[in-house]
Amino acid sequence: MSSFVGVLVSDQWLQSQFTQVQLRSLKSKFVSVKTQSGRVIVGDLPPLFKKVKAFDDLFNEDEIKGVLMESYQDMDEEIDFETFLRAYLNLQARAMEKSGSSKNSSSFLKATTTTFHHTINESEKASYVAHINSYLAEDKFMKQFLPIDPSTNALFDLAKDGVLLCKLINIAVPGTIDERAINTKKILNPWERNENHTLCLNSAKAIGCTVVNIGTQDLVEARPHLVLGLISQIIKIQLLADLNLKKTPQLMELVEDSEDVEELIGLPPEKVLLKWMNFHLKKAGYEKQVTNFSSDVKDGEAYAYLLNALAPEHSGPASLATKDPTERANMVLEQAEKLDCKRYLTPKDIVDGSPNLNLAFVAQIFQHRNGLTVDSNKVSFAEMMTDDAQTSREERCFRLWINSLGTVTYVNNVFEDVRNGWILLEVLDKVSPGSVNWKQATKPPIKMPFRKVENCNQVIKIGKGLKLSLVNVAGTDIVQGNKKLIISYLWQLMRFSMLQLLKNLRSHSQGKEITDADILNWANSKVKKAGRTSQMESFKDKNLSSGIFFLELLSAVEARVVNWSLVTQGETEEDKKLNATYIISVARKLGCSIFLLPEDIMEVNPKMILMLTASIMYWSLQQPEDNGIPEVTVDEENKTNLANEVSDLAIDDDDDDDDNKNDTVSEKIETQ
Repeated sequence: MSSFVGVLVSDQWLQSQFTQVQLRSLKSKFVSVKTQSGRVIVGDLPPLFKKVKAFDDLFNEDEIKGVLMESYQDMDEEIDFETFLRAYLNLQARAMEKSGSSKNSSSFLKATTTTFHHTINESEKASYVAHINSYLAEDKFMKQFLPIDPSTNALFDLAKDGVLLCKLINIAVPGTIDERAINTKKILNPWERNENHTLCLNSAKAIGCTVVNIGTQDLVEARPHLVLGLISQIIKIQLLADLNLKKTPQLMELVEDSEDVEELIGLPPEKVLLKWMNFHLKKAGYEKQVTNFSSDVKDGEAYAYLLNALAPEHSGPASLATKDPTERANMVLEQAEKLDCKRYLTPKDIVDGSPNLNLAFVAQIFQHRNGLTVDSNKVSFAEMMTDDAQTSREERCFRLWINSLGTVTYVNNVFEDVRNGWILLEVLDKVSPGSVNWKQATKPPIKMPFRKVENCNQVIKIGKGLKLSLVNVAGTDIVQGNKKLIISYLWQLMRFSMLQLLKNLRSHSQGKEITDADILNWANSKVKKAGRTSQMESFKDKNLSSGIFFLELLSAVEARVVNWSLVTQGETEEDKKLNATYIISVARKLGCSIFLLPEDIMEVNPKMILMLTASIMYWSLQQPEDNGIPEVTVDEENKTNLANEVSDLAIDDDDDDDDNKNDTVSEKIETQ
């Protein structure tokens, strides 16, 4: 694994305002301008900053120039990198003022790397520490370090080795990380520590955290605002895990017709929580609408009404009768404790309107007493609305992949969120920069249906330009939410993205197009050169279900990464599951960004098998000792088989209960 080289700034305060990922990106932009003209002047900054997504919607070049002229009289003045960073921070502060800071007031930190506020919220820190102390108290490894004292920096010191964050991810989404892959010695060397943080970040992405602007070095340094930001996202995912129809079909009680159901499916979990809260408040006679977890709940009245409705045996009129908000907040917390809700926030946090802690509090109430009735008819309808296991897994994979790209729009449900075309245009802009004509695109909210069709038509047009298989597919298919076609499009786009990444490693590929056959041949060649006997016949090879081939491949690209004493023969379903879980964690530990599940390996899902192999290949080719891509030597019969297999991957139409839908899809997609 190559050693980390950070961007260093002499001013420590200035260095602290950015993550290493941000510094590398800004340094690249600065050097690019300097390379072109020999120096960087103030006048170069307006067009450069205009291209930054965060500024693009808020300022034009003249406005950026106006902000700069407040600090610099001469636009021809030459500037160094640190001055460039200060100008960036100044404009960023102006952007914050202009946009207002209340956009995401009702949710946990969506991104872990905001550079606007680096002050630590001690109440939130104490809340997260209490959560960790509670949920990891019995963990065999962690209990020697617990309980953590929230008044000290012990949390950040403990986070430096990466074990704590990995364990917390497994609490939030059990089974995400195979704990056999975590390095859990008392004293870790830098290599082992880096592996843990790499595993943590890739696993955090795999459960839905936004970690675009954070690197392993940031976690090694345990920068407090980054660590707390990541922890807040992990805890949020844990607390809101049941706020969907699949986990809690009783949520159907919140809707009245099928259109409302579609809306409910597309809502982010915190919005579902608000909908649930308002549902009970309305029944309890509370006349106001709660729209956030901050200003709307700080007087405690909504909580008093909510608990009176859900747990009248523990509540009473006293909490409503009191005039003092702090006293009411304290009574509300005492009532919630009787429902076994852990006291992670104080009366002051409620009165101050802390959005993260109030959301966590309401989520706990939902977990312990949701007050929804079990209407068998509605529950069965909810089960009909949820997708089959295969479709759900693929939706999850593509949702997590999209969110990992750093798009502005966060996807909560692929099938609902892509229907206006906007998020797909954002993805295309990431995968193929410059391909989107933003002047012909309409940003949500979109009231006119034909604007959604226009967006989706551009999505199809760009896809065809990228040589995706989209014969007879139109933008209306996406607008109508055709799940088969949406999955097909996203799969091809994901594959295109990976092949482009491999192609861009020009020292290995010489800039030539990379094919599925190249990936297959590379994997077999790697394993063979390592002295192993396993070979992969195709991405549908049923022998892959044992997991042995991928463990041998991972061992071939990095000998020390697989602990063979933990590997099973992969003969029984239980042994296959153990190997598959271990493969995913080991690959993430290396640095592979993958979103598949153990079932995808066990069932040999060819789409996910291809992406897993390609991800390992991409990581390996970035290592200095890798010899590159071997010449493809596939006999004619195997060439034909592989070509047929790739075309089959465009869409899975096996075992489809809806024959008519299947026929329609077959007509719309031409095999490659």
